[in-house]
Amino acid sequence: MQDWQNGGFGLYLHWPFCQSKCPYCDFNSHVSAQIDQSAWARAYLSEIDRVAEETGGRLLNTVFFGGGTPSLMEPELVAALVERIRSRWPLANDLEITLEANPGSVEAGRFRGFAQAGVNRVSMGIQALNDTDLKRLGRLHSAAEARAAFDIARTEFARVSFDLIYARQFQTLSDWATELREALAMAIDHLSLYQLTIEDGTAFGARHAAGGLKGLLEDDMAADMYLATQDICAEHDMPAYEISNHAREGAQSRHNLIYWRYGDYAGIGPGAHGRLTLNGARMATHTPLLPQDWLAQVDRLGHGEAPREVIPKDEQALEYLMMGLRLREGIDMARYTALAGQPLHEGQIAVLVDDGLVTSQGNRLAATDHGRPVLNAVLRALLA
Repeated sequence: MQDWQNGGFGLYLHWPFCQSKCPYCDFNSHVSAQIDQSAWARAYLSEIDRVAEETGGRLLNTVFFGGGTPSLMEPELVAALVERIRSRWPLANDLEITLEANPGSVEAGRFRGFAQAGVNRVSMGIQALNDTDLKRLGRLHSAAEARAAFDIARTEFARVSFDLIYARQFQTLSDWATELREALAMAIDHLSLYQLTIEDGTAFGARHAAGGLKGLLEDDMAADMYLATQDICAEHDMPAYEISNHAREGAQSRHNLIYWRYGDYAGIGPGAHGRLTLNGARMATHTPLLPQDWLAQVDRLGHGEAPREVIPKDEQALEYLMMGLRLREGIDMARYTALAGQPLHEGQIAVLVDDGLVTSQGNRLAATDHGRPVLNAVLRALLA
């Protein structure tokens, strides 16, 4: 068995457009007044065919439409892409097809079309459940629109997840606890809960550098919110299976598990990354960031990728360790050893076990509830 088969195989398609750019967002997203969806259809279909030629015999476990705001895609475009994907790979019986959506009323009206196209899981970017904070975050929807869109989504899709951001400006611990309990009362089976981070190159980053971003929380308060999140979600049978992701048993995001379990995934679209094992070598793939550059390259060269890079085995081991320890289930130490050519240091593991930061049982190494919030320190210790 090849190493990637431990994690599975998925397909990621990046839709780079949004209605507006959120001030905290450092994803590859762009605002465009006009989008030629037929041109994008031709490019995506061409890339699906190309990648399928290389990987066509593999069982495809998941498809993920990310962005950007993929709910701005026409349902007919999504349907055409899903139909082509279904024709090009053997499919898992429980094939998961996820589409990210924003809860504005225009997108919500498309949900039925996406479901008919074959999408069976939606991930909604709600981010906050009150209008004041939504406005601060630069979101275009209101809290009422978010709840209404969520209600529509749950009638169309068996699996609906949504995102919230915490440690927001001026937020208190009791504010977050109340909002989180409200979210858990709404949630079907999955929540993604992210701490607000100020990234360079974003509007928030520039404002913060100029001293204009008020009400940011101290690190200790943000840490308290993280710990409260773990406790409250566990009380509601929605424990963390990954640092920022919570799900009922069996409802984990299968696509994201491919990343964290270090499987293979093909990335299609501007700014999409991938990991592909071909002819015994694991490749890192990436694509031009700007939508017009990617579209032009597909048309001109017949592919949308930059030159691939072979990932050495020791770097594969590091990636597996970094990704796998984000998961509650942790990593298989024999798999790490096979990639790295040597095992992790038993003495370092023993120290981390004594400190309550990891558990080591049989062949599994996992970060504990205390270890996951300080995962970078745990990794440094393991690799010292």
